[in-house]
Amino acid sequence: MTSATSSHPAAHVSTGTEADAALPVLGMLAYGEVAAFTRLAADSAMAPSLTARLALARQAGLAVARLERVAVRVRELGGELEPVMAPFAGVLVEFDRRTPPSTWWERLLKGYVGYGVSDDFSRIVAQALDPVTRELVEDVLADQGEAAMVVESLAAAGAIDATLASRLALWGRRLVGESLGVVQNVLAHHPEIEALLERACPGADPQQKLFASLTAEHSRRMERLGLTP
Repeated sequence: MTSATSSHPAAHVSTGTEADAALPVLGMLAYGEVAAFTRLAADSAMAPSLTARLALARQAGLAVARLERVAVRVRELGGELEPVMAPFAGVLVEFDRRTPPSTWWERLLKGYVGYGVSDDFSRIVAQALDPVTRELVEDVLADQGEAAMVVESLAAAGAIDATLASRLALWGRRLVGESLGVVQNVLAHHPEIEALLERACPGADPQQKLFASLTAEHSRRMERLGLTP
C-alpha cells in the first residue's frame, strides 16, 4: 500500500447508521486487499532477484493480514465479508485489462501509482465514517514497506537510465488517467459512496475537490521517483 496524508477534515456521518455508511467502504477496502495480494504474489513470482521476491512475498502476506482486520470490523458492524465485497468485485478488471505492464519496472510503477489512487480514494471517503472505522481504514492503508522498496528501486533505475525514466513518466501518466477512470466509475455506480464523498468534501463540487486531491497526490508520488508527473 502507499502512504498519503489527507487534508480533508473528518466529518462523522450524521444520518443513517454507522454500519450502513461503513460497510460499503469496508467492502471496497477488502476487495482492494484481495487485489493487492494477487498483484504482489504475481510480482513476487516475476521478480528479477531473490531479495525482491522475498520482499514482495512478505508484502502479499501482509495484505492477507490486513484483509482479516477489515473482516473483523465488518462482523462488528453486523455484516459478512463476501456480501459487502461483492458489489466492488469487478472495479479493477477493466483497469487491469487496459494497463498490462510490459516490463518489470512498469509492474512496479503500476502497483505504486495505479493502485495508489484507489488507496487515496478510500482514505478520503473514510473521513465521513465513524471514528473507529475511519481509524481502521487509515491504518490498513498506511505504508507497510512496499512503497519504500518501490521508490528506492525505481528512483535508482531511473537515475542511471534517462530513457527508462522518460518511458516510466509516460506510463505513470497513463496509469493515473486510467485510475481516475476507476474512481469515476465507482462514484457513478455506487451512490452510497458518492454520498459519503459529499460529507467528506463538503461544499460545492465534491468530485472536483476529490480529483484535485487525487491528482496532487499522484504528482507527489511521481516526484518521489524523480519522474515528471
